[in-house]
Amino acid sequence: MAQPLLARFPMEGTVSGQHRSPHRGSSVEFAEYRNYVPGDDLRRLDWRVFARSDRFYMKEFEAETNLRCYMVFDSSASMRFSGKHGSKLDYARRMIATLAYLIVHQGDAAGLLSVGEKTVFEIPPRRNPAHLQLILEMLGKVEPIGETGLISALHDLAEKVRRRALVIIFSDFFADPEALLNCFQHLRFQKHDLVVFHLLDRMELDFQFDRPVRFVDLESSFSLVTEPATIRDEYLQQLRAFLGRLKEGCHEFKADYRQVVTDQEYGKVLADFLVERARYAA
Repeated sequence: MAQPLLARFPMEGTVSGQHRSPHRGSSVEFAEYRNYVPGDDLRRLDWRVFARSDRFYMKEFEAETNLRCYMVFDSSASMRFSGKHGSKLDYARRMIATLAYLIVHQGDAAGLLSVGEKTVFEIPPRRNPAHLQLILEMLGKVEPIGETGLISALHDLAEKVRRRALVIIFSDFFADPEALLNCFQHLRFQKHDLVVFHLLDRMELDFQFDRPVRFVDLESSFSLVTEPATIRDEYLQQLRAFLGRLKEGCHEFKADYRQVVTDQEYGKVLADFLVERARYAA
């Protein structure tokens, strides 16, 4: 049995998305129909459907407290950077597809927000298999282009999603760290459980170049030809400061920060993530 994805904080009455909630009062929304089985509560029979079809169908509901997951996919141009193990974009695709499958099949709702220069598309959270297929199809169509509009998109998401949710962000986060942290604080202020997957290539971390190289900014027309040895120390110092600030800020706001390198086996990364959250929620 696959390890379920659990929330670290109460989702307005439930700490786990693995259990479907029964019909309780009026704080519910319709989910689906199923055939009547002797012994079922007759109050949940749909008599209108019976009148049309001469068959008994039961209404199934899910409570509004069930876990809803918004997966935010950075599809800006920098995500197409590709080393020996493929692009950051393709790595994120595999992670999102796997998590979406897991979330829907454990009875919870998965949604997807793709963000390039602006919001490319948004699929609201649902929990049925047809919705999962839509997410997978849209993932395959994403093309990385333009500068990142992640900061404004995250603020919009924090304002729009009123009920507590699990928000998982997949990005290389090449933006001002203070502006990013302000977004994370906004999401946490709204009581969302926030997970940050920071995707990086090994070349970006090690900067092991041994001859003059032209560095091209994938999100603009800027390029620079330089001798890597002359800038390596300064680059690594700035990178460490950037990564340290993001990690420190996420810890401060109780966001789950996870640095991921694309040469890591993505299945192992996700398995460790799921196991750790299960321990936290226990």
